[in-house]
Amino acid sequence: MRRSLSTAAAAVAAALALTACGSTEPAASGDDKGTEKITLTDASGAKVTLDGPAEKVVGTEWNVVESLVTLGVDPVGVADVKGYTTWDTSAPLTNTPKDIGTRGEPSMDTIAALGPDLVVATTDLPAAAVKQLRKIAPVLQVRSADAADQIGRMKENLDLIAEATGTEAAATQAKDAFDAKVAEGRKALTDAGLDGADIAFADGYVASNQVSIRPYTSGSLVGAVNEAIGLENAWTVEGDENYGLATTDVEGLTELGDVRFAYIGGSDEASDPFADDLADNSVWKSLTFVKKGNVHRLPDGIWMFGGPKSMAAYVDAVVAALTK
Repeated sequence: MRRSLSTAAAAVAAALALTACGSTEPAASGDDKGTEKITLTDASGAKVTLDGPAEKVVGTEWNVVESLVTLGVDPVGVADVKGYTTWDTSAPLTNTPKDIGTRGEPSMDTIAALGPDLVVATTDLPAAAVKQLRKIAPVLQVRSADAADQIGRMKENLDLIAEATGTEAAATQAKDAFDAKVAEGRKALTDAGLDGADIAFADGYVASNQVSIRPYTSGSLVGAVNEAIGLENAWTVEGDENYGLATTDVEGLTELGDVRFAYIGGSDEASDPFADDLADNSVWKSLTFVKKGNVHRLPDGIWMFGGPKSMAAYVDAVVAALTK
């Protein structure tokens, strides 16, 4: 669907391990007396040294922007501000950051004019762009996704950004709140007799008059959260090593059987490939979960590749849909 969806493809080449290794040392400058330098190792293996906790921060990807907002840091620059405010309503911006361009091609001139202390990017951003950014300000890269442990990756990314911005306490609070939400969601599903229920989460988009479907396997962030709250992932297709995403079509849905099917519509409420484009499709109408009414559109604005706030909102949404 429309993740502006080019970033997921770039992520396949970005299998870099995040090493959140930090240290502090006294700053040498007289102007900085009383502060400590912060040295971090980011996902690219680069050493990132800051004169102190970063305050003027630019985010080139929505998940890092969500992390900054969650930590109480108002980013001075955000890639595709309109897209972020549409797709990620769980951690709304509380300021008016400068739009720095697209997530794949941020404007170097715009970022330079902001004079940031730090640019936070992901391993999805092309190396050439990162190289240019490092000429402007320190760049901290986090690994965008890791199908081997998405929840752990989400938390480690938050911790690394917190260390760079001096907001470690806020990171701990956010992680604790997420864990509590997972426990709450799991109990609600158990109480409803849905512990171990099969679920298939997907998104879909229309290209050349055909509906393409993207399964979120157990290696996806949504898939990991589903399993954390006690659901079983019904997809048998294999996802990519970073995002845990796969591809199929409406015929591929016939392998799911009697499951709960959930999806998030996207940025345009008037466009719904499952409810609209497949409404008259004979294969779609023949599916067991369609016949039983077990198709659930979850609220828009939950970013499927976000942070603890997005995933807490997802838990609330999927539990409410399955238990109503």
